Amino acid sequence: MLEHQLLTLNVNEHTEKKNGLTYLSWAWAWQEALKQDPTATFHVQTFGDKPYMEVNGTAMVWVTVTMSGRSRTCFLPVMNSQNAPISAAGRTYKDKYGNEKVEKLDSFNVNTAIMRCMTKCLSLFGLGLYIYAGEDLPEDEPKKEEKKVEEKVSKISEQEKNDLVLSGDALLQYLEVEHTAEDLKSYWKANQAVIDKIKVKLPDLYEIIVRHFKEAKEKAIA
Repeated sequence: MLEHQLLTLNVNEHTEKKNGLTYLSWAWAWQEALKQDPTATFHVQTFGDKPYMEVNGTAMVWVTVTMSGRSRTCFLPVMNSQNAPISAAGRTYKDKYGNEKVEKLDSFNVNTAIMRCMTKCLSLFGLGLYIYAGEDLPEDEPKKEEKKVEEKVSKISEQEKNDLVLSGDALLQYLEVEHTAEDLKSYWKANQAVIDKIKVKLPDLYEIIVRHFKEAKEKAIA
């Protein structure tokens, strides 16, 4: 059955973590949906002329996915990078560098919420459902015995650790000034080797770097 096939699919390689939450790539998720049912569709519900419902000054999107003749609906708030609902009226705040910013409901964050909601709706058919249940592996896939931390992370000398921390600081300092998305992409590629080392040797630092690069990309200048 459709649900069983999707429930047993391991999606771990197509996820990313952000602020403690795990997100599944919507493009990959929809690709898998079409593999199971080439006629699959998803519908975004509108409220008047808006693709979202207003709730106490915030917004909620609704998406219905239809596969194999069955339809299921999910809803999701339009959220910022801290997973807090975005105000339709907008709010002014200061970023970590002291720069004044304005956060307001717009077409970009509404579209992001819609695609995340569509992915969440696919979980009702089984795809990546275990992510929302807080599991590491899908149903029917045997879990391997957890390895000791020292077996997962390569041993690292104090000198190498210091060098990598300095490299990480340099990467973060680069982000203190606004850049274009293309500049960020080029800088990441130019430092790919050291980033890969940080990923293996200092995974906590790696997650911080990834998070800051993503935030910088979201705010990249045109």
